[in-house]
Amino acid sequence: MERPARLVALMCTAEVLSMTGFSAYPAYLPGLRAAWHMSGAQAGFVGGSFFFGYMMAVPFLSGITDRIDARSVFAASCGVAALGTAGFALLARGTATGALFQALTGAGLAGTYMPGLKALTDRAAGTQQGRTVAFYTASFGIGTSVSLALAGWLAAALPWRLAFAALALGPLLALPLVLLRLPRLPAPDAPHASRWPRLRGVLAQSEVRRYVLGYAAHCWELFGLRSWMVAFVATAAAVSGSACPWLNATDISALINLLGLPASVLGNEMAVRVGRLRWIFSVMVCAAALSWLAGLSLAAPWWIVLPLLAAYFVCVMADSAALTAGLVAAAPASQRGAALAVYSLLGFGAGFVAPVLFGTTLDAAGGKPFGWALALATLSAAGLIWAGASRRARSPATPHGRLR
Repeated sequence: MERPARLVALMCTAEVLSMTGFSAYPAYLPGLRAAWHMSGAQAGFVGGSFFFGYMMAVPFLSGITDRIDARSVFAASCGVAALGTAGFALLARGTATGALFQALTGAGLAGTYMPGLKALTDRAAGTQQGRTVAFYTASFGIGTSVSLALAGWLAAALPWRLAFAALALGPLLALPLVLLRLPRLPAPDAPHASRWPRLRGVLAQSEVRRYVLGYAAHCWELFGLRSWMVAFVATAAAVSGSACPWLNATDISALINLLGLPASVLGNEMAVRVGRLRWIFSVMVCAAALSWLAGLSLAAPWWIVLPLLAAYFVCVMADSAALTAGLVAAAPASQRGAALAVYSLLGFGAGFVAPVLFGTTLDAAGGKPFGWALALATLSAAGLIWAGASRRARSPATPHGRLR
């Protein structure tokens, strides 16, 4: 049996490689929006289509891991992610075709992210499972940062289509890494598992349902913010006339996304100490306050805007691993793949809608700076709704509705 540390390192590396195309569209959004004459809503639709593709594919690709080894699902999906990224680079010509290939790339991620977590937790179960989940989920933020940084560096040297195509190489490198280095493992209860997740059975469990809905609120905020972060930084520099003298908008966004690793891991440690639900409630409320502060600072100097944006992102990420670790702990082992499928379905479904609503809000504001504050507020609203509902919830283990 592989040592847990080696398994975590292997799967985190594979996940980061599989995501090199993840942030390509957000990185090139300012230029593509102008070149393709897209409104804010159209630009948000293309970005959100990535999560739509994820949402459509994840019930099958994650649910089937209760039946077959998640390792095989991960490897096949790397090929799908590479195809979607290369297809966007070579064939996308506007909103419709851009959305199509973004959706295909998102479907590839649906077969790597949660199935990768399932492959890891199946092989590294035990007392350290919470930390294992925390490090793996944090690798998503590293993958986002690596994708943004690579996109920016490649764009400086190549036309955007060639740069975009080069990002398709990452999933192709992850594929053999997992097939050759991750040991085979039969799926538990494979003969009895359904090919499709039993949504009603998973959502009927109140504790699982609470984490699923919390993750939906988290993804609404996180993916909406990631989709528009580069554009926000670029707009802030233009409006204020004050830009960071050392880094461009893409590099800044990549560095901010890197903060997700310590935020997620340390957030999970804090959740263990103070109680998962209490911690998640607290950071969602703090994120709401910071979303307004960041949005209202748009016209301020860069040394005010960027720290506020970074603090907002850290707060958004601080509950990521706590939510996923809570879901993994709450779900029965025989239904873990199905639970992760529902978890991702609603989470990334929220990620599809949030960027569209963000762009629509900008359009409605007529391009005024205050529109960015309103758009950021649409992201944090989901967390506030979940926090309010959780605060009122009662359970036998938490008398008077107090959060543990």
